[in-house]
Amino acid sequence: MKWISPVTRIARIKSLAKINLDLRVLAKRPDGFHDLRTVFQTVSLADEITIEFERARRREVSIEDPKAIPDNLILRAAHALLDQMNIAARVRFKLEKHIPMGGGLGGGSSNAAAVLLALPVLAGKIVPLERLLQMANEFGSDVPFFVLGGTQLGLGRGGELYPQPDVHLQPILLVTPDIHVATGAAYVALGRGLTFTSLSSSINNFQAFVRSLDEGRDAVAASALSVNDFETVVFRQHPQLRKIAARLRTVSPGVRMSGSGSTIFALFESEEDRERAVCKLDKDRVFKGCRVMKAKLVSRRGYQRLWRRQLKEHLVPSKDDIWPPRSRYAR
Repeated sequence: MKWISPVTRIARIKSLAKINLDLRVLAKRPDGFHDLRTVFQTVSLADEITIEFERARRREVSIEDPKAIPDNLILRAAHALLDQMNIAARVRFKLEKHIPMGGGLGGGSSNAAAVLLALPVLAGKIVPLERLLQMANEFGSDVPFFVLGGTQLGLGRGGELYPQPDVHLQPILLVTPDIHVATGAAYVALGRGLTFTSLSSSINNFQAFVRSLDEGRDAVAASALSVNDFETVVFRQHPQLRKIAARLRTVSPGVRMSGSGSTIFALFESEEDRERAVCKLDKDRVFKGCRVMKAKLVSRRGYQRLWRRQLKEHLVPSKDDIWPPRSRYAR
C-alpha cells in the first residue's frame, strides 16, 4: 500500500468533455492558422484525474496513465504552473480516460485545464484568471474554454471566448467509431486560403444560429441552423461517419460532428426520447465497433459548481461566486 504523507493534499477531479454545437472555418490567417466561429458546450462525459500534491525541496511530477499518452498535456500544464507559482513540489497524477482520444471531444484540452484550475488550489497559490487563460491558450485553442465551461462563443483560433446564456440541459448521445481523423488533413481538404469568397454568408449564418440559441436556449431547436464545415470533407474521407450521422438523424433533429471528428452527437428533448432512439438503433450494423455514450449538456453554473464541490475541502468557505476557486491555504 502506498504511503501518503500527512501533508499531502489530494483532489479527485472530473475533467469534462465538450462538443461544438456549431463550427465554421473561415479564411486562413497570415500565421498559418484559420479563423474560426464556433459554439463550445460542456457535456457530462468525463475523464477522472486524481492529484496528490505536497511541497518538496525538489520538483517531482509523475503520472499513472495506462494509455501512456505521449507529450501528455497534464504534465506540461503542471510544470508550467509550478514555474508560474515559483515553488518546488511533488505532484502525482492518476488518469482514468473515459473521453475517447482523437474524437473531437477535447479530452486532452480538458485535462490540461483541470490541472490549471486544481493545482493552484492545492498549492495554496492564487493565479489570476487572466493569467490562467493566457497559459491555457499556450496548450491549445480549446483549453481556455475548459477553464470557464458552459456555453461559450469562440472566435479567432477558438481561444477568444464570449460567455453565452446557459442552454437547456438536454440529453445527448455520443457515437465514436474506431476512426482517426487527421485534423491537419481536414483543414487542407477544406481548401481555405487567405481569402474566402463565402466569408460574409458564413458569418451571417453563424450569427443566425447564435441568435436562435440565445433566444430559445434550446440546442435541439437551434440545430436546424447549425453547421460544421468539416463534415463535408471528413464525411467524404470517412463514409462510415456519414452513415452514422444519417442513422442518427432518423431519431434526432439535432445531429452534428464535434470538432474535426470523429465523434457524432445527437441531441434530444428528453431522456425518454433518447431511450427510444437507443432501442431503435440497437444492433444496427452501422454502429458496430463504435463507442455509444450517454451524456447531457452542462451549464457554466453547473460546471463551476462541480469544480467547487470536488475541491470543497481545499477552498475558502464563501457564498461568493469567486472564479477561479480560492484556496484556503493561500496566504
